[in-house]
Amino acid sequence: MTYKQKIDDMRAELRVLNRAVPAAMVGFSTLSKAVKDNGPLSVKEKEYVALGMAVALRCEPCINFHVEALMKAGATREELGDVLAMAIQMGGGPAVMYAGHAIACWDELAA
Repeated sequence: MTYKQKIDDMRAELRVLNRAVPAAMVGFSTLSKAVKDNGPLSVKEKEYVALGMAVALRCEPCINFHVEALMKAGATREELGDVLAMAIQMGGGPAVMYAGHAIACWDELAA
């Protein structure tokens, strides 16, 4: 399965979740929008924080979504690598494995 397929499949699952628990998902969406739309950091910088956490927490769907968002925010592969290196330093061996997912997702989406 490609990363694009994984992203599309996760979006389909989230649409089902939105119908099942709409109040919770509206609340989460409101929080997400408030965080991204406010504060001194750019959306790109905030997405790098989210990606680093996704790698360290080992959430592959999160990694895929944040890589996609970073591409839309004008990130570069070099910047991605720097953030992944920091996530590896903080997360050790397991972060290495999930950082591999992040760079593979980037390369596939960039192709």
